[in-house]
Amino acid sequence: MSNINTVICVHGFWSHGIGLYLIKRRLENEYGMRALLFNYPSVRGSLDDNATALADYIRVASPRGAHIVAHSLGGVVSLRMLANCADAPPGRLVCLGSPLTGSRAADFLVRHDWTEPLAGLSLTAGVVTAPASDWATEVCRQRDVGVIAGDASIGVAQFLADFDEDNDGTVGVSETQLPGVRDHLVMRVSHNGMLISSGVVDQAAAFLKRGEFLREV
Repeated sequence: MSNINTVICVHGFWSHGIGLYLIKRRLENEYGMRALLFNYPSVRGSLDDNATALADYIRVASPRGAHIVAHSLGGVVSLRMLANCADAPPGRLVCLGSPLTGSRAADFLVRHDWTEPLAGLSLTAGVVTAPASDWATEVCRQRDVGVIAGDASIGVAQFLADFDEDNDGTVGVSETQLPGVRDHLVMRVSHNGMLISSGVVDQAAAFLKRGEFLREV
């Protein structure tokens, strides 16, 4: 894995690839990686269609292998791609604040008529109806998957979810704890704060290089 130098950055829900620009720039400037921004229709596109588009993008951009750094729903899409495409190029995956075992905030959106259209197809299929914990077990056996969760509760979604646990303002820490992942780390960042945190990038780069996060001695 150490010879893989390309990283695909995958955005989250209601977002765009440019949202990961600071992560891309730091991976390039500080770690000498080739970082690319992948865009997909997070609301209109189905989970499997978005996963297929990601697989096609990687095969063209870096057919010999590519790591992935994915924020929020992007982590679910990335796992789905790896679950659906056994022949995907090699590489590690870091999920940032991804709801991998379900999401109370997403449940709220789907349950109410006035918010259901906002949830979209991918979130409903891969987070509410059948979360990654239902279908990504084999991926975790075959790939190095690392997860960074946040516990700085800043964000409107915390009021929808009514959290009774540590959370990043959108996703609860327990909602990121996918069984079988190689490593899991909780950092003092919010859901969107992950996108601008140099510490998060440092931890993501460490996992991409060695398959585990940095720990204090």
